[in-house]
Amino acid sequence: MNARLLVVEDEATVLETLVYNLRRQGYEVHTAVDGLAALEKARRFRPDLILLDVMLPKLDGFEVCRILRQEMIVPILMLTARTDEIDRVIGLEVGADDYLTKPFSMHELMARIKALLRRVRLDREAMRPHEGGRLHFGDLLLDPKRHEVLRHGEPLPLKPKEYELLLFLARNQGIVLSRNLILERVWGWDYAGGSRTVDVHIRWLREKIEDDPSNPRRIVTVRGVGYRFEG
Repeated sequence: MNARLLVVEDEATVLETLVYNLRRQGYEVHTAVDGLAALEKARRFRPDLILLDVMLPKLDGFEVCRILRQEMIVPILMLTARTDEIDRVIGLEVGADDYLTKPFSMHELMARIKALLRRVRLDREAMRPHEGGRLHFGDLLLDPKRHEVLRHGEPLPLKPKEYELLLFLARNQGIVLSRNLILERVWGWDYAGGSRTVDVHIRWLREKIEDDPSNPRRIVTVRGVGYRFEG
């Protein structure tokens, strides 16, 4: 099945060019011309990848990216005519996977898209064999069938939610997960507590699985977004 892309761009000529070239490559393409429409289309179509312009009416690309990162796991490639380094930093901090400055060649754009989609596919394929089996990260071993975690061969005394949180993070290794997304997937959408719950449980986990909890290397904080498990 062809990958489904959402292209968010308010310049008509640029949007038309992108859609034409992407469809020639066999992608299923949906479009939005402002930030609010981008959120609505992303929620409706659940794209495999989003091309997101920064300068948008109603809601800018940074805010769209930040909101989507709280709701779904999808690669986001941000596009902008602005060359300031701070824009690139902000884009990556709010959860973008890649950043391309206009004007860009269509060849480079297609290469970036293919690389992001390939990474997602490989991540999913890597996780599939582990869904019911063990996940091994150096001295850390997660065994879902036995519902236990070992470090250096010794069982870790994890509370139930600590275990569920660690398993969710590990199964999404390398992916930035927002606090709200973690809260929904681990505690449930109807949980009345706030995202501070996630931070507390992350701190508890770090004390048990990190060599230096004050300088974590396995559960990394992504400022302004959430956390990423590096294994």
